[in-house]
Amino acid sequence: MKCLDCGYELSELRQDIITCPSCGGLLEIKIEFPSEFDLRRLKGRGVWRYKDVIAGEYNKIVTLDEGNTPLIKSRKYDKTYFKFEGANPTGSFKDRGMTVAISSALSLNYKIVVAASTGNTAASAAAYSSRAGLKSFIVLPKGKVALGKLAQSILYGTVIIEVDGSFDIAMNSVMKLYRDHKIVYPLNSFNPWRLEGQKTIAYEIVEDIGVPDNVIVPVGNAGNIYAIWKGFNELLEGGLIDKVPRMIGIQAEGAAPIAKALEKGLEQPEFVDSPDTIASAIRIGKPVNWKKAIKAMKSSKGFAVYVSDNEIITAQQELARREGVGAEPASAAAYAGYLKLLSSKKIEESEKSVVILTGHALKDPDIMIKAEAKRILVNPEHIDQVILGDQI
Repeated sequence: MKCLDCGYELSELRQDIITCPSCGGLLEIKIEFPSEFDLRRLKGRGVWRYKDVIAGEYNKIVTLDEGNTPLIKSRKYDKTYFKFEGANPTGSFKDRGMTVAISSALSLNYKIVVAASTGNTAASAAAYSSRAGLKSFIVLPKGKVALGKLAQSILYGTVIIEVDGSFDIAMNSVMKLYRDHKIVYPLNSFNPWRLEGQKTIAYEIVEDIGVPDNVIVPVGNAGNIYAIWKGFNELLEGGLIDKVPRMIGIQAEGAAPIAKALEKGLEQPEFVDSPDTIASAIRIGKPVNWKKAIKAMKSSKGFAVYVSDNEIITAQQELARREGVGAEPASAAAYAGYLKLLSSKKIEESEKSVVILTGHALKDPDIMIKAEAKRILVNPEHIDQVILGDQI
């Protein structure tokens, strides 16, 4: 375990440690890849199929059979695939990390868990903590969480705490709570153990299609793009693959501190105090994992771009109406970025690309229902005339 901020190192894995003991910064977990690990011989399914390469010891595993999500080949682009994380139990990629984080909390005998959220983490944390029998508290930015995600959190019975302001204010409160009261286990992605679950996206992609040229990921708090890169990098170091794909991050224009920093050649993002985008899951102005995300992109020769809300909505509808895939706006941002990169020739259609669709369309019904559609009120006796028209 090594701190990205001050360089402090622990010579062994300490599952009870979440942030740097020296400066409180982010920790990276490095595993010793098992020499006998062979993807072809794995048994089981989902995240825990890869238990031999998930750091930590888990005497109590809390699972909802997460992972094992479909990799859908595009109908329009011959070498493009959609990794549909909306097929996870609570409808987002967060379940991959949550099964590991909650299992870790339970194995360490925690009784209380907490997370700040734009919605998906809240739903996932609420579900998994309920299954584990743990008391959960979710801190949300008031009035800024999509209806589907809020409804899930209510259904699972978590305690919802709302704060005035953005997600970043909620996140700061959770980080302070953990620093001051170590009896509360944090479930956000500054917890490196959660990312151990999310890295399994890379393992599944390799099993399905080998190593793609590009992996395109929507970026909010920025943990997922790093986690996926970490998975590929471990497979490379273990000798199971011979390259790592370019990791390409996509942010929404109104919440794009990482993409704009890379565009300007800055060493550190210029954080956004009031992020604004229709894609609520990535409406984050101060991503806690920005250092990890930039490391993942730079080391893989990747980059980041941002897309407008109009591009996101257009991409969401194209995904649904041309590909039959329903994804929430933050997921559609990744596809919008893919289309933008094709148009600018930064990537080629002939390259093998995987677009990570992080959440299900039903997460945000308010956005879906605003889509343009033909809705016709008709006398039931005249339905044939409407449908068949001039063909009658």
